[in-house]
Order: sequence, then structure tokens, then C-alpha cells
Amino acid sequence: MPVPPTSGRAIPDPGNNIRLLPSGIDAHKVKRSFARAAGSFDGADFLQTEVRNRLLDRLKWLRLEPQRVLDLGAGTGKALPALAARFPAAELIALDLTEDMLRVAARREGASPLVVCGNAGRLPLADASVDVVFSSLMIHWCTSLDSLFAEIRRVLRYPGVFSFATLGPGSFRELREAWQAVDDGAHVMRFPEMAALGTGLLQAGLAEPVIDVETLTICYPDLRHLTSDLRGTGTTNPNSGRNQGLTGRRTWERLEAAYGKQRDADGALPVTLEIVFGSVWAKPPGRNASQLRDEKSSRSI
Repeated sequence: MPVPPTSGRAIPDPGNNIRLLPSGIDAHKVKRSFARAAGSFDGADFLQTEVRNRLLDRLKWLRLEPQRVLDLGAGTGKALPALAARFPAAELIALDLTEDMLRVAARREGASPLVVCGNAGRLPLADASVDVVFSSLMIHWCTSLDSLFAEIRRVLRYPGVFSFATLGPGSFRELREAWQAVDDGAHVMRFPEMAALGTGLLQAGLAEPVIDVETLTICYPDLRHLTSDLRGTGTTNPNSGRNQGLTGRRTWERLEAAYGKQRDADGALPVTLEIVFGSVWAKPPGRNASQLRDEKSSRSI
């Protein structure tokens, strides 16, 4: 049975039970990638920082005094000080797949979280035990949106909120197109559609999802700087059908040439990122939609 977090102990890593990624993606490779990136993550996480800050800004309008806040996919815990400042009376839980990331999070100044190493698809938390679930750039790693959203619904206590940011299907469009000019391999992962997110949230029993999209464009001087940043944050190719060997020099040169055709007027390589932001509320049992809207009016974002 799930247990509520009641002390400062870390819940053990579930090990081989972990299945967080979409079908066709190597879950163990992703876990290894993030473990290797734990030491370099904070120095290469420009995108994560930008998205995390935008998501945190959206919490400023939240009219809720939570007892417990869950940072789902906490990584190295960079959101924790801001969450602690925003919700000073709340207990913070930092949950992540990778112990190495959580070791960094546990030392993060400005917060004293309960550190939990676990599976987002099988949360080791009691039913209705969390008031705010905050998750930045984690959803797109999950194997089943249905399972993830069902778990969030289970642990989210009314009138709590799930606030998230994830990458949309338009992300890394230029890199995907460049690889398609080189070969037919699966080099860039696919990201969830907005419709799938909204449908999944409603089917899980959550209420009144609000989803919107912002587009960011990051410019790099060359392909090596881009791939260095991706490796530094553990964002490597997780597809199980990928080429297991190193990218050869000839293939790399062809990729550079294909991507180079997309340089902007300043000669930089653009990287388009489609950022999907969303919020959705816990739904009390036995309430109809009109009752829920009336209650939500006093606590909405």
C-alpha cells in the first residue's frame, strides 16, 4: 500500500519496476542518462530554467494554502527554493527517478524537502495526500499518460491543482528534419499532442484543464554546442530502435550539412521548442460540472 510522507526519510528506489517512458523507448537508458547528467545538469539547463520559471510565475495567482506540495520530476531540485518561498507553510516533496539527481536536490539551499526516489506511474504516496503537484518538463518521458494522470488524480486532494509544463510535438523540428535528410532512423523522440493531454486529464477524473502553448527559439552557433547541451541535461535519444553505435564522422558531416541549411540570417542554428503549459483541478466525488465551476471561481488561477 502507498504510504503518506510523514518523516524525512527517502523512499527506496523501485529499481527494475520503473517504466516511465513511451512504448519503444529504453527506460533504463534514460535513467542512466539522467544519472550521468546529475553533475553537469545545472550548468546546461538553460531550457529547463526558462520553462521552470515561467511555470512558477503561473503559481503566483493560485489562491490555495497547501499543506503538501509535490515537485514531480524534481531533478536537482532547482524549483524547490521558489516553491518553498511561494508556499512557506507547506511540506515539500521532491520526487525523481534518479537517486543521483536527488542527492543534489537534498543539498539545495532554501528548501528542506522530503526526498523520494520513485516512479511517477506508481507514486509511493497515499490517496488524497497532496494539495499541489508541480511538474516541469517531465510528462513527455512517461510511458502512459493514462497511468500518470490516474496517479496524480489519486494523490491529489480536493481542491488541489496539478500545474505542469511539457514539450509539445513541434519541439526540435529542425533537428528532426535534418536527421530525416540523413537516414530513416528514430533520432528525436516524439512529444504528446495537446489533444491527448486534455483527453487524458479528463478521463483520469481531473477537472477543467486549461492548456496553452508558447514557442521558444534557441539559437546555437553549431551542432556540437546543441548536442553538448542535450547531453549535459540527460536529453539523449531514448528510442529502443536507435542505432546503438556511435555516430560516424560521415553521418555527422551529413547531419551538420542538413541542419546548416536552416541557419538564420545571423548564421545561427535555430532550435524550436513548443512548450505546453497546463493546469487542472482535483474533482470532488459526486459534484456536477456547474457546482464545480461555482466552487472553482473562488480559488482559480
